[in-house]
Amino acid sequence: MYLLTNTLVTFITIYTYILIIRVLLTWFPNIDWYSQPFAAISQITDPYLNLFRSFIPPLGGIDISPILAILLLQVAGSLIGGLPGAFAYY
Repeated sequence: MYLLTNTLVTFITIYTYILIIRVLLTWFPNIDWYSQPFAAISQITDPYLNLFRSFIPPLGGIDISPILAILLLQVAGSLIGGLPGAFAYY
């Protein structure tokens, strides 16, 4: 059980870092999202971000969906990370 939760928390942490990199790269408008490695980052993060973009429209041209996406990942990581301690006594 510990290995599974540790793996999930590690995956969530790495994915959060990739999302942050994606958000930071959007500040540079001259990036070609069709060339590597930017295309790979886009393919990895867009399906998850599109879930939030479908119900959070851009406000004033600013996409705030990554904020909620990262927040949800952090909550999930905290909840999953707390599981091994809950089962340690059983």
